[in-house]
Amino acid sequence: MTRPVETPVVGLRREREVLTVALATGRHVVLEGPPGTGKSTLLRAVANEAGQGVVFVEGNAELTPARLVGQFDPAQVLAGGYRPEYWVDGPLLQAMREGCLLYVEEFNRIPEETLNVLITVLTEGEIAVPRLGTVTAGKEFRLIAAMNPFDAVGTARVSQAVADRMCRVVLDYQDEPGERAITEAVTGREGEWTEFAVALTRATRSHRDLRTGSSVRGAIDLALLLPALAELRGEDRPTRQTGRDAAYAALSGRIRVADGVDRTPESVLDELLDALWPADGEPGEPEDGDEPGKAERLPSPSAGFQRRQRRGREYSARTSSRQEIAARNPDFADVSPQAGELDVEAFEALAKRDPDAAAALLADLAVATDRALREAARRLAGRVFLRLGRIGPARSRGTRRLGPSRALDGDLDLDRTLDGWTPTHTRRPSADDVVTRSWTAHRRAVCLAVDMSGSMAGLAVALAAVAAAGVIVANERGAPALQPSVIAFGAQVRVLQAQGVRRPPEELLGELVALRGHGTTDLAAALRAASVQLASAVADERMVVLFSDCLHTTGDDPATALGGIDRLHVLVPLGGAEAEAAAAALAARGGGRAQTVRRLAEIGPALTRILS
Repeated sequence: MTRPVETPVVGLRREREVLTVALATGRHVVLEGPPGTGKSTLLRAVANEAGQGVVFVEGNAELTPARLVGQFDPAQVLAGGYRPEYWVDGPLLQAMREGCLLYVEEFNRIPEETLNVLITVLTEGEIAVPRLGTVTAGKEFRLIAAMNPFDAVGTARVSQAVADRMCRVVLDYQDEPGERAITEAVTGREGEWTEFAVALTRATRSHRDLRTGSSVRGAIDLALLLPALAELRGEDRPTRQTGRDAAYAALSGRIRVADGVDRTPESVLDELLDALWPADGEPGEPEDGDEPGKAERLPSPSAGFQRRQRRGREYSARTSSRQEIAARNPDFADVSPQAGELDVEAFEALAKRDPDAAAALLADLAVATDRALREAARRLAGRVFLRLGRIGPARSRGTRRLGPSRALDGDLDLDRTLDGWTPTHTRRPSADDVVTRSWTAHRRAVCLAVDMSGSMAGLAVALAAVAAAGVIVANERGAPALQPSVIAFGAQVRVLQAQGVRRPPEELLGELVALRGHGTTDLAAALRAASVQLASAVADERMVVLFSDCLHTTGDDPATALGGIDRLHVLVPLGGAEAEAAAAALAARGGGRAQTVRRLAEIGPALTRILS
């Protein structure tokens, strides 16, 4: 246990008041916010004010229940059996017995099996430990958890059972004066270079090509590095090149480029530097209207893939005139006032007002006869549908579980070791007798098969694109993850992304919305093609997610084409009694489930149910 030292808190007055009252009234709290917002500092300040000790735990994927709760000393148990004096408290029991705060960092990186240990503790204030008995928490015991909601790798949603037992306090970055005060307090430096460091750091958080920007720690490092590097180089004032080198060192490792954006962190920093520190000028604030990363121009499509070749009439260049698109989409004139023009601001306004209508319109624009409009829509579609897919499906913890192992890694499983070893005077336990508990993972390969036959248009195509984005994002978040394959089909099958090969998601989605098949649908051919893709993956389970109404009009019975597929799930676009019945029957034969999706908001929950 540690006694927190006095630490100044800049801003966060409301959050501090809420946390103080929550602890005083016996509540457990989760502090949620991006890195560098002062979660640990706030806790230390409140704990110091209350005179409470704090037990710190670093949350990670290797935190097992035994490491959190405690365990019997293996050597003493082998010599004298299970006795209370041989028990060694983990951080949870230590905090409970001493009646202090248990502070768990990176709460959403802890395996679900470990988090479940906390449920009774949070509700009843006690825990039953096998062979030890019930341990009751001291009166002042509280659990304070901290988590970063924006990390996508190795994290997951905290279960509702745990979240329901805790209050939630959300922290955000301080305002610019607050971040400047923090930077000045930590570095002991004031003036234009500190202001520049804070301005550049804050600009990374609003750039459209970045998933996450830098915390205030980046500003602190930049404020220290910039003048020191200039001094080392003998410069009276830092040159722009020195500023560039310092920014690379301080910020490039802290920012994360958005999925599907083909840029490096350094190129984004160069763009921000051009706005804040022109090549022929002094560092300062960007001029009005020049906010970096918010330009209306569309990025050029990623290079590296050849255009698809047409096979007969299956994916011919079937387009729609402006009149046809306008007849199906009442908002067309606002988004495209004249030929060749796509008003991104008008589209975003429509997306906020009616997401389904905006998605349907964008899917139609992707096959417009107007070439300039069509190409702009396809580039925009990649970004929009990837964004929708990223926030749709809930994060999944995958299928990692604690299980017995003889690989001599993980925690010693005393019970299983003793059960399998018969002690004698002449034989002591060897390595072959030892059983441990370690995390085991279930590797799953996924193929998304999208029906792009003649019945697919407008909202149905948009739903398919968001489903594709959701499958890609869900697999990138899972652990372990295998790159999913994506195929499109009508009478013929086209592989858009091969199994295990990552293609830029924006480009993939842009091509998907541009495909338009004709009338026939060969489901059996699609399932066989999916099976071929999955066969190349090293996995414990091979799953197909089929996006189709399942009304095949050519080829074999799809139920005869399930070989090599362990599980088949079906998403039915827009529904319909005949389609839903056919999908339910096919999914049942494939050991999966059928789910109807009529709106964009239904894609995420549907994928969560089948991919979790």
